[in-house]
Amino acid sequence: MIRLKKAVIYLVEFLRQGKTIGIIGGGQLGQMLALAAKEMGFKTLILDPDATCPAGQVADQQLVFAYDDRLALERLATEADVLTYEFENVDLAALEELTDPKLLPQGTELLKITKNRLAEKTFLKEHGLKTAPFAKVTNKAELAQALKVIGTPSILKTCEGGYDGKAQQNILTPADILLAEELLTLTQGTCILEGFVDFKLECSVMVARNAAGEITVFPVSENIHRDHILHESIVPARISESLTDKAQALAKQIAQGLELKGILGVEMFIGQDEEIYINELAPRPHNSGHYSIEACNFSQFDIHDRAILNWPLPQIELLKPAVMVNVLGQHHAKSQELIQAKPNWHFHDYGKQEVRTGRKMGHITILTDDLTKTLAEIAETTVWD
Repeated sequence: MIRLKKAVIYLVEFLRQGKTIGIIGGGQLGQMLALAAKEMGFKTLILDPDATCPAGQVADQQLVFAYDDRLALERLATEADVLTYEFENVDLAALEELTDPKLLPQGTELLKITKNRLAEKTFLKEHGLKTAPFAKVTNKAELAQALKVIGTPSILKTCEGGYDGKAQQNILTPADILLAEELLTLTQGTCILEGFVDFKLECSVMVARNAAGEITVFPVSENIHRDHILHESIVPARISESLTDKAQALAKQIAQGLELKGILGVEMFIGQDEEIYINELAPRPHNSGHYSIEACNFSQFDIHDRAILNWPLPQIELLKPAVMVNVLGQHHAKSQELIQAKPNWHFHDYGKQEVRTGRKMGHITILTDDLTKTLAEIAETTVWD
């Protein structure tokens, strides 16, 4: 059993400056959480097996161990005053041994729901939210039956793991069914078949809640993907005021239903029928919320840290419209050439040692009075061609 500190009291009184936030995961989200924590007067302790990870470069200390190393988790729990995680594929069983809820304010129930696509879709359905049609699939016979009900186009996904288009198979033709059956065989576990939503655009909303029950919500971000990876986020989303209000209200509803403590990314589809369909939930800061560092009065990382510390949550204001564009490995060299040419662009480099195609190396945020003009300016660079 992981041993816990005895005097960690902040569910009633917020955690004060000078304490240590332990972060499981050392990627770019952990890096930006650590930077926000430092500004707030906190120390950070990172657990990540990569000694060169982005978060470790800015943290006060790093434990270089595997995420499922129980002794390392015990040390993290002992040396930190509060814990959080920067990705959902953490060792749930190990975290469940953190029996004191004050140490892990986000809890494990949130992870149980959001790290499993079937559990997540079921939760959303039970709370009256619209989603794409879905079915549980464990073998070829169930896949065939699910396809009869849901039809094509559809997509088979593993229930756990996978991101940015990994561990999933689009089903458009009979040949794709064979590939989906191969995925079932490889995973040897439960998958989920999801139907497609006929949507106008994809969007997301970051929402946060603290232990006191305060909720704050960010603007709606319009998201453009390429090869299943986020390419651009446009804020505010180019949708009607009524849809904006509804999207934010749904995000708040989900936060309440989850009894959220921390920040949550709610990915949505705006359907051709003007309905909002919930796609996925991310129990952490989200790529589509990176714009908030420059464009809002508080960033998503500020707010997540405040929420897990049970600090009061401010209402979020969009200071200026913005476009965020991801820098993947194939864009890295050319994007660096823009630094001198684009002095008003905000460049964020995560400091990753290995550059490879499809890997998120950084992002750029551009504050603007003309979203259309800025999108054209990004395209004209040809960096992202």
